[in-house]
Amino acid sequence: MGGDRVVVRDKTIYLAWVVALTATLGSLYFSEIRGFIPCELCWYQRILMYPLSIILGIAAFYSETSIKKYVLPFSIFGACVSLFHYLEQKVPGFAAIKPCTNGVPCNVQYINWFGFITIPFLALVAFILITILMVLTRSEAGVSPRPGN
Repeated sequence: MGGDRVVVRDKTIYLAWVVALTATLGSLYFSEIRGFIPCELCWYQRILMYPLSIILGIAAFYSETSIKKYVLPFSIFGACVSLFHYLEQKVPGFAAIKPCTNGVPCNVQYINWFGFITIPFLALVAFILITILMVLTRSEAGVSPRPGN
């Protein structure tokens, strides 16, 4: 049972990279293929997610666990922006704040699957998953060698 946790912890950077890459490709799909024009808050979320797909990809390739100190600020701040954006879409009181004054309004819901899944919600889930996976990542300093190595 304990060995399963070690395997999962060894794969957290790879899993975080898969989440970031999926979110990046998903946002490109929505804008480039479906033709959804990103609002200002969407751009901020992209600015915080796109580098994660590169940083985490390189870290996964080199098994670099010390990367979490660079990833966590992006993922935590991205989750905050996504949460604010989602609340602006779903909570009437937040609509008065109007962070997007030019271009596409931030409360536009291009998708609304099951009545609650919107693009900012998808981004929020991705940022939270990346944050959790980074917290679960073992730091190199605290890694003890596995038996047989």
